[in-house]
Amino acid sequence: MAGVNKVILLGHLGSDPEVKYLEGDKVVANLSLATSEAYQDRNGNRVEQTEWHDLELWDQQAKIAEKYLKKGSQIYVEGKIKSDKWTDEQGQNRKKMKIRVLSFTMVGGKPEGMATTTPAPAAGMAAMPSSSPAPSAPMVSLDEGDDDLPF
Repeated sequence: MAGVNKVILLGHLGSDPEVKYLEGDKVVANLSLATSEAYQDRNGNRVEQTEWHDLELWDQQAKIAEKYLKKGSQIYVEGKIKSDKWTDEQGQNRKKMKIRVLSFTMVGGKPEGMATTTPAPAAGMAAMPSSSPAPSAPMVSLDEGDDDLPF
């Protein structure tokens, strides 16, 4: 039986995307995403916990992220967990977990400084049914399958 490796996150970017252009027209963008949850402890005090997630976007998604995403942008992400393994300069084995983004949607308002006349990117947009209203922010997807999410 096959396993499932799926991550869904909704949070705010902790910094502007770090974009690198590689050989052969490959582009990668690295982002940090903060997700927060709040609860009350035993004493009735509000406690807020923030988790930071390292995101990796490739090619067209990376280009869109570079153009439209800024620190503080709120995004909805679907992806999968990936791990990088390497040996550091001291010979220690290292491992880092990250989220390989398969699709993302910008939510919330426009980031500060973005022109109101900037057109949304056409490339990489997921097809929307004709009965749905047009999205107000670019939606990027590598997965062409339908899902039943209400947004």
